[in-house]
Amino acid sequence: MLDRILILSVFVVASCGLAYELIAGALSSYLLGDSVLQFSSIIGCYLFAMGVGSHLAQYVKDEDALARFIDIELLVGLVGGVSAAVLFLVFGWLAAPFRTVLYALVFVVGVLVGMEIPLVMRVLNARQAEFKELVSRVLTFDYLGALAVSLLFPLVLAPKLGLARTGFLFGMLNAAVALWTAYVFRRELTRLSAKVLRASIVICLLAGGFLASDRMIHWSERGLFGDEIVHAETTPYQRLVLTRWHDDLRLYINGNLQFSSRDEHRYHEALVHPVLTPLPWARSVLVLGGGDGLAVREILKYPNIERITLVDLDPAMTGLFSTAEPLVRLNGGSLKNPRVHVVNEDAGRWLESADAVFDAVIVDFPDPGNFGIGKLYSVPFYRLLAKHLSENGLAVVQSTSPYFAPHAYWCVDATLREAGLHTWPYHAYVPSFGEWGFIVAGKTPRYAPPTQYRFPMRFLNAESTRLMFAFPPDMQRIAVEPNRLNNQSLVHYFEQDWAEVLR
Repeated sequence: MLDRILILSVFVVASCGLAYELIAGALSSYLLGDSVLQFSSIIGCYLFAMGVGSHLAQYVKDEDALARFIDIELLVGLVGGVSAAVLFLVFGWLAAPFRTVLYALVFVVGVLVGMEIPLVMRVLNARQAEFKELVSRVLTFDYLGALAVSLLFPLVLAPKLGLARTGFLFGMLNAAVALWTAYVFRRELTRLSAKVLRASIVICLLAGGFLASDRMIHWSERGLFGDEIVHAETTPYQRLVLTRWHDDLRLYINGNLQFSSRDEHRYHEALVHPVLTPLPWARSVLVLGGGDGLAVREILKYPNIERITLVDLDPAMTGLFSTAEPLVRLNGGSLKNPRVHVVNEDAGRWLESADAVFDAVIVDFPDPGNFGIGKLYSVPFYRLLAKHLSENGLAVVQSTSPYFAPHAYWCVDATLREAGLHTWPYHAYVPSFGEWGFIVAGKTPRYAPPTQYRFPMRFLNAESTRLMFAFPPDMQRIAVEPNRLNNQSLVHYFEQDWAEVLR
């Protein structure tokens, strides 16, 4: 019976160990971008640390193995449980040592987790368990625990609880294993009351952190963003934070600014009107991304447009901008307009399954800071997009900054041309972002920038449009490779360009 309890504890221990690894990888991807690099480096550090822990376990005496297992459970529960909250606080208030703290926590947790299984196996072996059966049972439950949490984490835990609360929850599970093991094996342990007291204290601390996690994350994000946070939400796809300072509303996705209400009109006028003004015959528009409804607001100014299809992956994004009063006021209630059809689906999958052809396509994805988004800027994606563009229609792509990220910007242009489209690059100054870039694309070479607009605008006129399509010497075209799926050169260009800016 006691052996079975230890074996079942392996299931919980394995679940907790993998959970801390997934939390560290997801959190670093949220805050630092490039999910492949973050997960690869964290997995490597974690596995190395587990090897170190397994080596250190040999120095624990056999008669102390059970007691040390309980102590390690408390330690890994405490350190792993608070890890996400600590990392949020460090990033918000002490951004410089974030990577150091991240890998230090991953290493410490990995060492402790690496000691758990060898100690459990030694305890069981001392109880006369047959070795081959022992190894089989321990590893079976270890792998089953890993499978369980690998499914629960992305589907339930991260979207429902958030990363910080998930960390505290698994920390309590580790401490509960320690407390339960101490109780079950109470006749074999010395200083039982001290162990129970320590386990109870750890559980209470972690439970307090679980209850106060929202306040801690709010405080850390206040340090990161500076302004008052009026809405914060972790979805299955991203972290959404909305801030306010006086009359300025700002949206951040995974810590990256998406717009400021003070100057978003510059960005969205530049994104939409140079494409739609030359198409007075257009009747249908496809918007990919742009779940804030601000591009749709500009499109709705054209009475000839009868149908707008908005495809945005995250229903939390479109839901927020459809219901929150200040946001609905900002986008003019565009997402509830009868001419607008909102689809919450991956843009690539939707394009693969849809049959519709559109007169104009507005592509307003986040910057290609990781490979998941980078695929939406690839040659295959643009070829797929071209199939949904009418013969004389036009598309426009948000393309990062030609000044701060010139290699990335011209890579987007090269990728569109590799996909068989003609391109017309341009740029506009948006105070919140600096000099920002866009690219018009079409199947035919017939395009000329507008010299006048049908209605007055806050930013665009004939002169500002002429300047947008003229590139000064410090933003001239650079020879770069197109962005293909097998190497995602755009993501590398983007990282290198912004790394130069931050030096």
